[in-house]
Amino acid sequence: MNTDEQAIRRLVAQWHSATAAGDVETVLGLMAEDVMFLVPGQPPMKGRSTFAKGLRGLLTSHRLESTSDIQEVYVSGDLGYCWSVLTVRITPLSGGNAVVRKGSALSILRKQANGEWVVVRDANMLSVAS
Repeated sequence: MNTDEQAIRRLVAQWHSATAAGDVETVLGLMAEDVMFLVPGQPPMKGRSTFAKGLRGLLTSHRLESTSDIQEVYVSGDLGYCWSVLTVRITPLSGGNAVVRKGSALSILRKQANGEWVVVRDANMLSVAS
């Protein structure tokens, strides 16, 4: 495994741990300013600030826990992608049943001038797990 692949795997792990900790600023630092998220049935979520607003809103009422089983990481120059099977558990802070969503996710990443990788595009096909 080369150093770029290792760095991308660390980014994914850091994303999960920061999200679980409610550390929105760390999560935002893992994505480009012009990031775009694609999810089924929704218009594209464009930009870091739009993502931040949504995540902060969700974290006021829910706890998020996520894991991913990375299937493939590929790097070519300063671009790479990561395909994983993602599981997200969304638990209401007020109590009640958690919702578990699971499915494939494909993230496109770009290597910055400082050598760090950031997510620039993300498409996920999560649905409620049965």
